[in-house]
Amino acid sequence: IAYVKLGDDSSDFFLSELRKYTTIEEININKLDNVLEELKKFTKVIIGYHKQDGAWKNHDLDKSELNILSEIAKDNKVIVTFFTKPYSLFDDFEGFILAYQNNNFSNTVAAEAIFGAIGTKGKLPVSINRDFYINDALNTKPVNILGFGSPENVGLDSKILTKIDSIANVAITNKMTPGAQIIVARRGKVVYDKSFGYHTYENDMPVKNSDLYDVASLTKILSTLPNLMTEYDKGKITLKTKLSTMLPVFKGTNKENATLLDMLTHQARFQAWIPFYKATLDSLGKPDIKFYRKKYSEDFPIKVFEDLFLRKDYNDTIIKRIADSDLLRKTKYKYSDFSFILMKEYLERATGKKLDQLAFENFYSKMGLTTMTYNPLIRFDKDQIVPTEIDNYYRYQTIQGYVHDMGAAMQGGVGGHAGLFSNALDVAKMMQMYLQKGNYDNHQFFSEKTFNVFNTCYYCKDKNRRGVGFDKPQLGEAGPTCGCVSMTSFGHTGFTGTMAWADPESEIVYIFLS
Repeated sequence: IAYVKLGDDSSDFFLSELRKYTTIEEININKLDNVLEELKKFTKVIIGYHKQDGAWKNHDLDKSELNILSEIAKDNKVIVTFFTKPYSLFDDFEGFILAYQNNNFSNTVAAEAIFGAIGTKGKLPVSINRDFYINDALNTKPVNILGFGSPENVGLDSKILTKIDSIANVAITNKMTPGAQIIVARRGKVVYDKSFGYHTYENDMPVKNSDLYDVASLTKILSTLPNLMTEYDKGKITLKTKLSTMLPVFKGTNKENATLLDMLTHQARFQAWIPFYKATLDSLGKPDIKFYRKKYSEDFPIKVFEDLFLRKDYNDTIIKRIADSDLLRKTKYKYSDFSFILMKEYLERATGKKLDQLAFENFYSKMGLTTMTYNPLIRFDKDQIVPTEIDNYYRYQTIQGYVHDMGAAMQGGVGGHAGLFSNALDVAKMMQMYLQKGNYDNHQFFSEKTFNVFNTCYYCKDKNRRGVGFDKPQLGEAGPTCGCVSMTSFGHTGFTGTMAWADPESEIVYIFLS
């Protein structure tokens, strides 16, 4: 989608509102021929006509603006939004929006109407020429995407929500974190969306809402799990499917009979983790030349960090080490990364696509998730990505734009258990999709029945709180939540300081990235 601005007033706020829904590229008007050529690569064009509110006598388009609009409309699918008086309208387009004034409220509502976060029911208050008559209108219905609103409109209290500000500021002042992004949504509306602090303790770069964080283990429910739910929905797997069926390499191992249910509820007797990277370090604790090179080659293609490339066959070693590892003696809840490392292997073998491609094609591209991605440096400037830590044990650098998790780094940044980067808004959209039981923007990604199967606590009676892939509220004192949410609620936490939670009963989505 391209955006073209006309008129002499600012379009910055309108453009920022549009970009909350998907990627929008601004095309500046310099020479009409150049603009028309550039617009050929887009499927839709949004045009905003912005005039100052106080200048209502001078709201009509001049000849050059009329020419630009007409030429663009000839060859493009166009949505024109007039932030002007009604008399600016003329009948040259398939559809347009009359927003009346160029203020923040009108900008927000127009963006919501374009993407379907709200429906339209306004009527023209006057008749204009022979083209438009009083009460003319095109009514549209909203689609179920995450929109924006005020706390009071969804039954929340703005004053109470400001307590979040003070807690976040205490955390930053006491150096629990240099910064954070926090979102609260209810009934499909984001009502609290704020960034706090800085990228690092040097206070050099303030956190913006558009910045990306390493979301760590949120990857499990934002990438791997939804794709597994799709496979389940198609009947390719069941909760009883065994690991040896999903990955034949596990036949004859002590893990061959582990079921999907046991693996995703973390009670398949797997070890918590293996520090795979340690076996690739030399006697000084630095990356060993047997396993790494400083330059990319066919034999060393896996980029772990800048100027650090891992041997191409090492993923086989990771899988073999998991296969050879001992099982825990008792069947009990033990959180493990192994299940999701193995689920990535299954998905890639079953579909013939890499997990990052699968997640993008099946979910992110269809939901307008503009920041959620693996290996963010391919698409984003380093300054837009919040650094994770100063690594003094493996990569010996500040980790920024590369995944913090060492195992995911050794898989080229694309892990089933870690590797995703995102801003808080895109995480909220995924959680809203779950809250709507697999539906977002009127697209059914998987059935309501499938969601309910995965959002069930099968082993609560055995003191295992987990759903199938999802974390659930604690059963005793300690756990991931305040203890004040319903047992139908679900979410996950991440090692880097991240949390996503949703509660179907209160219709609340809560995201915390730090």
